[in-house]
Amino acid sequence: MYFRGESTAVEGSNVIDSGRVTLSNSFMVNDNRASEVAAILRTRAASMRVGEKMPPVRQLSSEFQASAATVSQAIAQLQALGVVKAEPGRGTFVLGRDRGPEPDYSWQSQSLGHARVDARRTSRLGAYGTADDIQLSWGYLAPELQPLEDLRSLGARAARSPRAWMMAPPFGLPDLRRVFSEEFHTDPSDVLIVPGGQQALVYALRTLAEPGSTLIAESPSYPGAMIAAQAAGLELVAVPADADGIRPDKLADALERTRATVIYLQPCYANPTGAVLSASRREEVLRLAARHGAFIVEDDWARHLSIDGRAPAPLFTQDPDGHVVSIATLSKSAAPGLRVAAIAARGPAGERLRTARIADDMCVPPLVQEVALSLLTSNAWPRHLKRLRSHLAERRDVMLGEIVAKLPDVRVPHTPQGSIHLWAKLPEGTDTAALAAAAQDAGVLIGDGGHFYFDEPPAAYIRLSYGAASVPQISEGIRRIARLMERQ
Repeated sequence: MYFRGESTAVEGSNVIDSGRVTLSNSFMVNDNRASEVAAILRTRAASMRVGEKMPPVRQLSSEFQASAATVSQAIAQLQALGVVKAEPGRGTFVLGRDRGPEPDYSWQSQSLGHARVDARRTSRLGAYGTADDIQLSWGYLAPELQPLEDLRSLGARAARSPRAWMMAPPFGLPDLRRVFSEEFHTDPSDVLIVPGGQQALVYALRTLAEPGSTLIAESPSYPGAMIAAQAAGLELVAVPADADGIRPDKLADALERTRATVIYLQPCYANPTGAVLSASRREEVLRLAARHGAFIVEDDWARHLSIDGRAPAPLFTQDPDGHVVSIATLSKSAAPGLRVAAIAARGPAGERLRTARIADDMCVPPLVQEVALSLLTSNAWPRHLKRLRSHLAERRDVMLGEIVAKLPDVRVPHTPQGSIHLWAKLPEGTDTAALAAAAQDAGVLIGDGGHFYFDEPPAAYIRLSYGAASVPQISEGIRRIARLMERQ
């Protein structure tokens, strides 16, 4: 069985053909394909003269019927081995082979022990692609949707302040904690500033739960939460969710069965489904947490990505007894490099989170905190959110329309009122891992739905992200996916 598609690069409305790619029925992932190309090129380099130039990437892409990204990855592997040297603007050249003995790392496997974190999940989260790829899998905003000009001017101003280069309090700048506390409707002393949402998630899970204990999470869910739990040494138990969020009846069963004391939820525009936890279920979930003495880690990553109507208040605001520990972040709604997030927690749990923070690092860089504070307290922030809402609405609706027009067998069960993702169900029996690999070779990055489940997925899904692609890129990306599915 083959997937064949035209790999094209889209920049704005310009579409540039760059050849045809073929993927065999093994549907090897990009890493394996790159290793295969590297092995062939290594043999070829052995027969070449030292200093001889290898063919350019475009020529090798055509020869191996592989994407430019795959060939570049193969060359990077050879460069790491000292077989070739890539010189930007000049090309790739064969090196001499008068090297010392190969290093022996075999001892490390025994000393390291069992790996906690699933490398397959981390590789998908770090799949940036190339400038030529159509990014329908990225969890951040496209550059043109970020308030970059505001960040540049605010950053320049902050950099001139002596405060930006001094030590900041380990809990965060007091004014920044105050700004975040207003959304949580809590005292600033309940807020802790950390370097980004992922770090906040890892830190919260590691601090609130003992290694070997159980984390309950809605399913499907954010893969970053899964690797955060793995890094903390926690066992994962999935509870099904639907368009109204996690199912309380199934959550009650899981709490009784596992005696878990930590629950991971995304009550507002969940990744990947876009679901919002309904008002009645919010009350039921809080009652269950109280009954079982459990913490709820509320990942409130998409609060500022609303499209239709207002986002519901944080679950934290309905909980007076400290069961909810909430995480807010700026990297999703502003810019991925603005690694600033806040953890809100009350009672002894909040005290433990704050006092243990210094074990990780002395403080979040004050320059970054100053920029975040300036952005959140300026007129630029509400102006950015208003503009962002309009653009996300347009891109979401374009993607929905393209799916209806070009992928008639694909169904989007729930249209999200916020967020940057669509959760699309494919025909039964579709190999989503194969489709994602084929799409990547065709220059389109999509999310394999299997990565959003702890165990085997109950059906074939893919996640399509509209926040990082332009309208022409969305149209072209869906067109290529349609061609791939026609040939499946």
